Amino acid sequence: MTHSPYLQLLWIALAGAPVFFAVVWLISVRIRNYGLLDAIWSLSLAVLAPMYALFGSGLPARRALFAAVGTAWSLRLGMYILIRVLRHHPAEDPRYRTLRERWPGPGMFLLFFELQALIAVVFSLPFFFASMNATAQIDVLEIAGLALAVAGIAGESVADLQSQCFKRRERDRKAVLDTGLWRYSRHPNYFFESLTWWGFAIAALVQPYGWIALVCPLLMLYFLLCVTGIPLTEKHSLASRGDAYRAYQLRTSRFIPWPPKAGT
Repeated sequence: MTHSPYLQLLWIALAGAPVFFAVVWLISVRIRNYGLLDAIWSLSLAVLAPMYALFGSGLPARRALFAAVGTAWSLRLGMYILIRVLRHHPAEDPRYRTLRERWPGPGMFLLFFELQALIAVVFSLPFFFASMNATAQIDVLEIAGLALAVAGIAGESVADLQSQCFKRRERDRKAVLDTGLWRYSRHPNYFFESLTWWGFAIAALVQPYGWIALVCPLLMLYFLLCVTGIPLTEKHSLASRGDAYRAYQLRTSRFIPWPPKAGT
């Protein structure tokens, strides 16, 4: 990993991502909707993973397998978020309305977008390492990790579909979704998102320097549990749904799916 050809793809990603995210920031400022960031962040892997697979020097089958699963995650989530943002525009995601209050003016958001660009490259590391691994046989740990990632993608897809269907049929804006996967976790979509990244990290462990990819699920957990995931989502839910959501909080697991508490 010390010679420049190995790192060239990573340098291209590090140079290109901030430029692309700056363009998205300009569009977001113009349309007054920073929700585009979530969609573009998710879709970035659909560019980076195939790029690594196409130009990497590792085993072609490994490169293709990692790129396929990574791109599937990226396109599924990215397009889901993008369609949601465009459908609700000009209304902005409540999380970004909260961030606007903390960071007035577009300048702070440019820094935020650029930070997200660098984080997107960090989250592409499992696919970068795999693309450079020339070992002739795909390891069982790689298969297990990617299978876990696929399970996470499927679980998050179901959770998002259940949420979407609920919003379309429910007329009461204070109603709380507490059926399906949402009966067992207040944020099953976030849980399965975390599971996906643990899968990618596990699959990367057999790659040279692959242990570095463990930063991905750890960062994802931090973002989901402590930053813009659960904290801001629950703040908005409490503000918009009140006592109904408080009762839901009392009986339903915050993150890990678990049977609801009886009698609450």
